[in-house]
Amino acid sequence: MSIRKVSFAPGEYYHLYNRGNSKQRIFHDTQDYWHFITLLYTCNSENNFKAFLFKRNKEDPYLWERGGQLVSIGAWILMPNHFHILITEKEEGGISKFMQKLCTAYSMYYNKKYKRTGGLFEGKFKSKHLSTDRYLKYIFSYIHLNAIKLIQKDWKEIGIKNKKEALEYLDNYKYSSYLEYAGLKRKQNAILDRKTFPDYFPSIANFKKEILEWISYHDEFDY
Repeated sequence: MSIRKVSFAPGEYYHLYNRGNSKQRIFHDTQDYWHFITLLYTCNSENNFKAFLFKRNKEDPYLWERGGQLVSIGAWILMPNHFHILITEKEEGGISKFMQKLCTAYSMYYNKKYKRTGGLFEGKFKSKHLSTDRYLKYIFSYIHLNAIKLIQKDWKEIGIKNKKEALEYLDNYKYSSYLEYAGLKRKQNAILDRKTFPDYFPSIANFKKEILEWISYHDEFDY
């Protein structure tokens, strides 16, 4: 039995990520992306998840009364074959419970839709403890800037060829929490619990300035 290298504790911050088995795609169309995004909200509940499954086609999932939450999410992004989540748990064992519900629910959806069996993800989700303030602040940019790889895979190595295009792409990429930090009001804002995390970006301008600095000084990415 494998033992997780990182032990989770309430009040600590973690970067979680996982990808498809053998690096396979786990999101093929908009329905896949939005289903996983909805699960980020609905799986974060101490309530019985089956109660939601019976109702999900009859009501707005973001109006579902979740009750007590297992974790607080500070940032997230979905990529074609992997995902990243910035998280802290509200109770002992909260992260493990949340991730088990999230990955199990999405795997069931995916296997049914695409008529397949077996594990969808590449083993257990990976985690890194964000032990310093600098590391934690950095992860907000690291997670959101992942989307740029979809238009320029080598941007970290050689720099952004077109900074304006990169920023416009981030402003239009729907499958991350970047839009919430950029000021867009949408239902997915309910996924985040920003008050649980340090207020590094007291304004939209602060957030966009931080992102622009990372784009301009890409050589500092050493994660």
